[in-house]
Amino acid sequence: MQILKAAVLGSGVMGSAIAAHLANAGIPSILLDIVPPGLTPAEEAAGLTLADRRVRNRFAQENKDKLVKMNPAPLFVPEFAERIEVGNFSDDLDRLQEVDWVIEVVVERLEVKQDLLRKVAERVRPGTIVSSNTSGISLKAMSAGLPESFGRYFLGTHFFNPPRYMKLLEIIPGPQTDAAVLSFMREFGERVLGKGVILAKDTPNFIANRIGVYGMAVTLQEMLRSGLRVEEVDALTGPVLGRPKSATFRTVDMVGLDTFVHVADNVAENVPAEKENFVLPEFIQSMLQNGWLGDKTKQGFYRKSKGPQGKVVEALDPGTMTYALPRPAVFPALEKAKAAATLSEKIRTLVSGDDPGARFAWGVLKAVLLYAAELIPEIADEIVSIDDGMRWGFNWELGPFQTWDALGVKAAAERIQAEGGQVPALVRKLLAQGYDSFYRKLGDGGMAYYSESGYREKTPSPYAFSFPEAHQAGREIFGNAGASLIDLGDGVACLEFHSPNNSIGADIVTMIHKALAEVEKNYLGLVIGNQGKNFCVGANLMLILLEAEDENWDDLDLMVREFQNSTMALKYAKKPVVAAPHGMALGGGTEICLHTHAIQAAAEAYLGLVEVGVGLIPGGGGVKEMAVRALEGVLPGVQVTPDYFFAKRFETVAMAKVSDSAEKARQMGFLRDHDRYSLNGEHVILDAKARVIDLARTFRPNLPAKVKIAGPGVRATLELGLYGMKEGGYISEHDLLIGKKLAFVLTGGNLPAGSPVTEQYLLDLEREAFLSLAGEAKTQERIRYMLTKGKPLRN
Repeated sequence: MQILKAAVLGSGVMGSAIAAHLANAGIPSILLDIVPPGLTPAEEAAGLTLADRRVRNRFAQENKDKLVKMNPAPLFVPEFAERIEVGNFSDDLDRLQEVDWVIEVVVERLEVKQDLLRKVAERVRPGTIVSSNTSGISLKAMSAGLPESFGRYFLGTHFFNPPRYMKLLEIIPGPQTDAAVLSFMREFGERVLGKGVILAKDTPNFIANRIGVYGMAVTLQEMLRSGLRVEEVDALTGPVLGRPKSATFRTVDMVGLDTFVHVADNVAENVPAEKENFVLPEFIQSMLQNGWLGDKTKQGFYRKSKGPQGKVVEALDPGTMTYALPRPAVFPALEKAKAAATLSEKIRTLVSGDDPGARFAWGVLKAVLLYAAELIPEIADEIVSIDDGMRWGFNWELGPFQTWDALGVKAAAERIQAEGGQVPALVRKLLAQGYDSFYRKLGDGGMAYYSESGYREKTPSPYAFSFPEAHQAGREIFGNAGASLIDLGDGVACLEFHSPNNSIGADIVTMIHKALAEVEKNYLGLVIGNQGKNFCVGANLMLILLEAEDENWDDLDLMVREFQNSTMALKYAKKPVVAAPHGMALGGGTEICLHTHAIQAAAEAYLGLVEVGVGLIPGGGGVKEMAVRALEGVLPGVQVTPDYFFAKRFETVAMAKVSDSAEKARQMGFLRDHDRYSLNGEHVILDAKARVIDLARTFRPNLPAKVKIAGPGVRATLELGLYGMKEGGYISEHDLLIGKKLAFVLTGGNLPAGSPVTEQYLLDLEREAFLSLAGEAKTQERIRYMLTKGKPLRN
């Protein structure tokens, strides 16, 4: 089986976004929708008729066009929209013969899906995989009456919205789905689409929505019972419980109240025994009638507007159905929980308190824990499927059974019993067998989970690597407070950053040199990567500010020089070095990547030389590498002046641009043609390891080469643009100063155009400009503001 081309049936928000993510994965698709019932005024004015293809494909074309305007962007780069063709159900269903996978994403009505699937079954080639993206309609009912040969290749593939960013993909077998098809799609979903894949049963709302929507319904009921405000509920159900910052009601606003109600109604209608659990308060119906659906209608549980002081956010009062400015949530237990060191401690502290907030949090948490435990084995055979589903589908840090463990299973069960609750059979059995947790660590760094037949080892993905497990298994070669060198196996080592925020300080610089020396003696090559929240947020700004304020220029000069030496050591290493950035790789993090032999990035890697935002220019070779790469754009025989290429690189650095995908980073010059990225962020380390092994086969170290500089003429062009922006009020006087210093370094100083210079010459210019800017009072103000406010100051 292979999937080289797909068809997406239904071009609405979800269908078009799935087509976009297929495009991100390099899979072209045909996006189909219904034929419009009539002409628009613009079509009539243009003299078109219902027979015109532009009219007949209008819905699919309009929804495709929206993809390049949406924020957050569903496409890695707008150009990927070219991988999506459009058509309609009446004219183009025969084109299903061209594809290997058909994804049905039409309206959530059983009869509509059944009718469409009958037509699909008549047209697809034998062995074509067909799936439904339904969020809860029965696969058995959908496929009733269809040929057995079709049924073997039919299944559910439930993406979470937005498909590019949400990790979860629930795969649901139909009554006849072939085991080989399931196995292939699980592998394809993880490896090619970059998803966290779980196998769900054909039950209403499957796994994540079943529990997640139940949790939201319980939250509404507890809110009314406790008399808490909307903003208080969000304060109590956000990060302090290991949930996203959007918590409960901001999440519903993002998803859409109508979608939430639809999913809740689906369980209520199809699981009569649980109907009471999904009865929503009357004010929810009032919100629906008013059209207060959330972000898509500009108001829901929160309303955003613009006032004299800027954006104003108001919260709904369900009692009066009016909006008011949010007030702080003040609960002693909440404040104590926020101060706790670990998430487990935060949760225990919050729910053990004795104030209204603590009682509310325990009421919600208890209900969800009991509900999840009662659903084994109805919706899933294994607890890991439920925990992974909630982590990947709702961005919880801990799934329900991990939360049981965080509370202490025995202690939580005893509290539930003392309050008159019924402890689920699964929990009673675990305790009766003398166990005290749903998960336990294994000696080799792995993990086992509880099942009724005893603990089973959680089988890790063969494509994923875990640094915590590697440390536990004794695979650290050596390390210090900032970084460790880890043995990845097969002759490859990995330099793992673990300083605060993975910022670059003396510890990491030291480890770069030490790691290279070790690798050059004993290993095939080196990966630079980690599994922190971000790959690297750049240099230690606090240290730079302290040195600048104390006018320790020699120390600051040495600090920058040593970082430059470390990045150059990477570039000229005797063994291949592959960077594996993920998340934010900013400033010095990008400079490290630029100097490696290859990059194997996560698809969601955000690279940028952002030093201008704090009044500096890149000092670790970033400007030098932009100059080198600008010249690479000037190809022999191509009649384009270097001004264009330097202007693009200058703009990228001067505006502190950050890529919003690895593919965008390629367009910005941070990735080269031979650099690659992995759609599954958990696969990046081992993909980078494979890249090292591949490079090692024929590796030859880089040899020093001269760089031909652009010269004063190109610099004059860049400065002209700066003056225009200054006169237009777009940049400040200090921005102009920074821009001129950047242009001076990028174009090679005062030497004539075309002069061959060493990389060290450019590094010296870069370091001198960095130090001179660090001495500016306005730059120090910018650094101080960034450290205290977390955002740039434009002074």
